Amino acid sequence: MANTSTPNTHPINAFTVDVEDWYQVCAFEDRVDFADWARYEQRVEIGAERILTLLAERNIHATFFTLGWVAQRYPNLIRRIVEQGHELASHGMRHTRVITQTPDEFRDDVTRAKGVLEEIGGVAITGYRASTWSMHPQTTPWAWNILAQSGHRYSSSLQPIRHDLYDAGDAARIPHHPITDGVVEIPVAVAQWAGRRWALGGGGWFRLLPYGVFARGLRYYHAQTGRPAVFYCHPWELDPEQPMLPGLSAKSRFRHRLNLKRMQPRLARLLDDFAWDRLDRVYADSIGSR
Repeated sequence: MANTSTPNTHPINAFTVDVEDWYQVCAFEDRVDFADWARYEQRVEIGAERILTLLAERNIHATFFTLGWVAQRYPNLIRRIVEQGHELASHGMRHTRVITQTPDEFRDDVTRAKGVLEEIGGVAITGYRASTWSMHPQTTPWAWNILAQSGHRYSSSLQPIRHDLYDAGDAARIPHHPITDGVVEIPVAVAQWAGRRWALGGGGWFRLLPYGVFARGLRYYHAQTGRPAVFYCHPWELDPEQPMLPGLSAKSRFRHRLNLKRMQPRLARLLDDFAWDRLDRVYADSIGSR
């Protein structure tokens, strides 16, 4: 059962951040090769510091799902995250979608990332989030077992809606064990209304919807499920000055750059209007211990 303490009558929700840079997103994977990552303008600290400031001003703690590649290059950022009381968790090593990896490749990726983050952060890494919500009980059932075997206790790797990049519309919307021996899966917030599922977990959906509509949807989710929501954002979403990658499709350009200038004040409003904490504390009873 989740932690549902209710200041202002609302559940305490889980605020999460996927720590990756602007050029590392899935929308650019056909144009940006991993071997060239170091050649791009490095801006992850800009957005990350803006998020850390918003949280510190409100005494809110969050979970930072961080790429091992980023941690190796910005160890001081990782240490600040930990020192400020946030949960440090894994986003894998290279932002590679799970569905494109073999089990051995996935095991190597999550094991390396966990080791890097633990060495730099000085804390145990128990949480994991897959790149682009790319785990699914039907297509990658082995992934949760590998997470458990490598010492993780939970995953937040599902956005259970229909989508061209991640099709998990048949997955459970609440914390569950996708396979018997796997870790617990804690999906981001998705509401059920009018026979459809509606994304309320953050990211591009948060930038697309008018704030009032999103906030009403989040309250509806609370009333419908009785559970805290899991919300996510990225540092690059608070960095509207980031470079423009040439040759992008209209769809990729729209998804990546929509309302970037409005993101920081909109996020501040969200933090003020709802209660938030680290994912591992919000869902402590679901995660348990092994």
